[in-house]
Amino acid sequence: MKREALRADTAFGFLDRQTASEQLHHPVLISNDDENTMLRRILDELRRSRSFLFSVAFVTTDALAMLKQPLLDFVAAGGTGRIVTSTYLNFNAPDALRELLALPGIEVYAHLDPKRGFHSKGYVFDQELGTTAIIGSSNLTSNALLRNREWNLRFSALPEGDIAEQLRTAVDRQIDEAVVLTHELIDAYAIEYAQRPQLVAAPVDGFLPPASSGIPTTIVPNSMQEEALERIERLRLAGERRALVISATGTGKTILGALEVRQAKPRKMLFVVHREQIVDKALSEFRRVLEEPADQFGKFVAQRRELDRRYVFATIQSISRPGALEEIEAAGFDYVMIDEVHRSGSRTYREMIDRLTPDFLLGLTATPERTDAVDVFELFDHNVAYEIRLQAALEADMLVPFHYYGVQDFQYEDGTTVDETAQLSRLVAPERVHHLLRMIEAYGHKGEVRGLIFCSRVEEARELNELLNLSAVNGQRLRTEALTGAQSQQERTAVVERLENGELDYILTVDIFNEGIDIPSLNQVVMMRQTQSRIIFTQQLGRGLRLAEGKDHLRVIDFIGNYTNNYMIPMALFGDSSLNKDQLRRQVLGAQTAGAISGLSSVNFDEISRDAILRSISETNLDSLANLKTAYREMHQRLGQQPWLMDFARFETVDPVVLATA
Repeated sequence: MKREALRADTAFGFLDRQTASEQLHHPVLISNDDENTMLRRILDELRRSRSFLFSVAFVTTDALAMLKQPLLDFVAAGGTGRIVTSTYLNFNAPDALRELLALPGIEVYAHLDPKRGFHSKGYVFDQELGTTAIIGSSNLTSNALLRNREWNLRFSALPEGDIAEQLRTAVDRQIDEAVVLTHELIDAYAIEYAQRPQLVAAPVDGFLPPASSGIPTTIVPNSMQEEALERIERLRLAGERRALVISATGTGKTILGALEVRQAKPRKMLFVVHREQIVDKALSEFRRVLEEPADQFGKFVAQRRELDRRYVFATIQSISRPGALEEIEAAGFDYVMIDEVHRSGSRTYREMIDRLTPDFLLGLTATPERTDAVDVFELFDHNVAYEIRLQAALEADMLVPFHYYGVQDFQYEDGTTVDETAQLSRLVAPERVHHLLRMIEAYGHKGEVRGLIFCSRVEEARELNELLNLSAVNGQRLRTEALTGAQSQQERTAVVERLENGELDYILTVDIFNEGIDIPSLNQVVMMRQTQSRIIFTQQLGRGLRLAEGKDHLRVIDFIGNYTNNYMIPMALFGDSSLNKDQLRRQVLGAQTAGAISGLSSVNFDEISRDAILRSISETNLDSLANLKTAYREMHQRLGQQPWLMDFARFETVDPVVLATA
């Protein structure tokens, strides 16, 4: 900070805004409008500071997850930090205090005096030639850093300035009055915290409160569901017989379907799913939404043939058994709904769709695009009634935010990491397992974990499971189980129930949980395999995005090795289909600068992983003829006719400039 520059910036800010200045240290009112967010300002100051002190009354785990990688990078670069908080009003959860204590190189203090409130909200940065402070209304919570209407003033001062001295005095006083936070203090506080009065939460859009919660269960559509229902009804009233709804994983497609049935009031409805374990869940959600007697609901599964019920729930496997489809009258159902309809290109789905003649056929899917050239859009007469992709769903709070950490996979003595051809002995080497445990401790939840670990091979999942059950994280022995396609549906269901009940920390698998599994409490996803496709990456990420009571965010730890497909990771995270290398690079670097994407989510890479991602973007041929043909085919399928350049811009897919100049 040059003294002359600071004087000019101060004059510009306080005396005369016509003063010529660099406007790097001038006073700024931070109100979380547009890009003027507290998170962005904190990150800006960290990059040019030597040390910092945060004095905040309230701290949440999601805010700490958002700042974790920047703080780790700050300390790794030689910076030091102190954080002062409190147990005032029992607001801070013990897990948030444990997260603070786990930050390496940062001292944490707590005010424990219950007779004197602690309500400060200040961020002080020690820089080369002076001090910058941000003081105002923002606590260390994700909403306060990004979304709430806040007023915070950033200002800078030279060491000789009176306000700099006042800040030093205030900091020293707070430290003197506080105690060093320890695990023993947190454990004692946790007992008090557990005894605090509990507030009854209101229903949250996107998930159904438990029937035993005492919360009224009449389900009212949220704003996006209202829009979707209106568009579906408009198509039905216009005489259309088929329509498709594209809705991101976790956004409540089944609930939307039930709301649509409540709206349409069909004489009889058939709901088709691809797995038996989904039937009971779907039937239960429909009952909650429709509020009709149990004898109105039936199943067409295995030996059950309850076709006389008004609402019938079936698996495609049962319908496709010899003679089963003939049991269903072609016009027996005036409304047919198919879940995960991107599977409808298979023979079994085609036979069912060709035989049944409902008044209306509705398809539900998160990913209509397929790699086998099957045209899902054509099956539904190119009528896309409604579409909400992952990024829009996150911004609309239909999903929990996620905090993604791209970390380097274990590096062997020869400087290599695992790649597509790695032998099993390298995948489960003790050094790599130890690296996995260290990263989970560094980036994972400090409280209860309900996680999935996606492995590259079945053998890796099984052997890694055995090794993890002999290991500990955060001082607690791990409890894990491996699930593969070889295990029965009953075994899978039992293991999932153990995870949800808190009897397991992780399930290790390869790809059986890409879709069709519902674990709302899932709060951590670990990816130890190459990203083979954007669709699969998004499906696996989506496993943990469903809203659930007591869950405020998902953590994703992605081990990035020497993979040629690394460029697919930012394409999936940012929903970027532009095939524009420069735009993709800007997305990666911009996420680091802004600190957040898609609402309250964040994407962070450690330095080595970021370089690997950028190198992969540079080396791949994004605008290859094969990629352009695929993009053209998908748009042609969607529209049912030859697309124009403006169509690619309208649907925010391939950059029209890339197409025009290829």
